[in-house]
Amino acid sequence: MRKVLVLEDEENIRSFVVINLKRAGYETVEAGTGEEALALLRQNPEVKVALLDIMLPGIDGFEVCRRIRAMDSKIGIIMLTARTQEMDKVTGLMTGADDYVTKPFSPAELTARVDALFRRTGDAQAPRTLDELWQGPFLLNLRNRTLEKDGRRIKLTQVEYGIIRLFMENPGKALSREEILDSVWGRDYFGELKIVDVNIRRLRIKIEDDPTNPAYIITVWGFGYKWVIDRETGGAEPAEGEKEKK
Repeated sequence: MRKVLVLEDEENIRSFVVINLKRAGYETVEAGTGEEALALLRQNPEVKVALLDIMLPGIDGFEVCRRIRAMDSKIGIIMLTARTQEMDKVTGLMTGADDYVTKPFSPAELTARVDALFRRTGDAQAPRTLDELWQGPFLLNLRNRTLEKDGRRIKLTQVEYGIIRLFMENPGKALSREEILDSVWGRDYFGELKIVDVNIRRLRIKIEDDPTNPAYIITVWGFGYKWVIDRETGGAEPAEGEKEKK
């Protein structure tokens, strides 16, 4: 079942979104307030993707996003906003959203974003030969889609899981932002490259001992990022003289 939660207080916009999602084959659950959306999610655990408007009566979309992430780390979240300020986009991503769409948006764009999130939650990829990737202090379980560091479970969103898996499957390889975007978000993604940087920042907060001076996810300046693990000692390799710029 492909079920989507649509949280939007303006009824005409909500109807527009719902009609187009239904045309694309999705079942929808509608909410006009954040409180209603959270209650409906508890009643509909099969919802895999949530579309959240930011400006709402009562609790706003950012707070709804935070609460959803506290309940479920795997549900896909897309923020819907009329705002264009950079900080609003970054705030949405840092509170746990996977993507954002700025109003006005086309039905094709919105459907493509939802399709991409459903592909990630379903993990529709080629058959695997191994169920685990173990590097340094990290254990990534590909069957359960979970990450542990030194035996401690780290909660990941589907996007974060996609990024860490890409890194661990390509240790020591410099990956461009474009490569990461294509691999994790899909080649048909309409968004901007900065979504990669924000999700990397969020992932560093979760896995690095010191996110301001990362030891595992190293910036390759002007290009992208690299996953660095010292296989002999199990720790992080020196960052080849590189140090994160503030």
